[in-house]
Amino acid sequence: MAPAQIITVSGLPGSGTSTACGQLCTRLGWAYVDAGQIFRQLARESGLSLAEFGQRAEADARIDRQLDGRMVARAQAEAPIVLEGRLTGWMAHRHDLAAFKVWLAAAAEIRAQRVGDREAKSAAHALAEMRAREASEARRYLEHHDIPLGDLGIYDLVVDTESLDARAVVDHIVDGLGAQ
Repeated sequence: MAPAQIITVSGLPGSGTSTACGQLCTRLGWAYVDAGQIFRQLARESGLSLAEFGQRAEADARIDRQLDGRMVARAQAEAPIVLEGRLTGWMAHRHDLAAFKVWLAAAAEIRAQRVGDREAKSAAHALAEMRAREASEARRYLEHHDIPLGDLGIYDLVVDTESLDARAVVDHIVDGLGAQ
């Protein structure tokens, strides 16, 4: 069987998804779509902060469905492609896309330090914001999609990024893709 032409990379904030996806796309020469960037753009277009738009998305399932529709259409039109986003693995699973689904994991404190460094804020402040955002997203995903975010059973590969640099994470993904 030929390797998948779609790779989904999911994980919580600070787990390394953006860094890994950038290096993965460079290495493979594949197209790249980031669900978070699309979501942030929709928030800006609505004149809302990310938190406010997230609250709106909690109340309006159409926002996530619209985002999913855009991601599926891009995946089908632009493969080979890497899709990054919290639900891209689930989206591929539910839409029967032939995708290699990856989840990147790291402890909350490590993720908070990474986010704090990236956004020039304290790790404690980043952790508080992350927990609020993750709680909002978990409610939304469960209520609108019946997806328990902690259920990693649909993923083909789970990589603990705590002690790995981005190159090693990408090596794991490429090795997993080749082993399909």
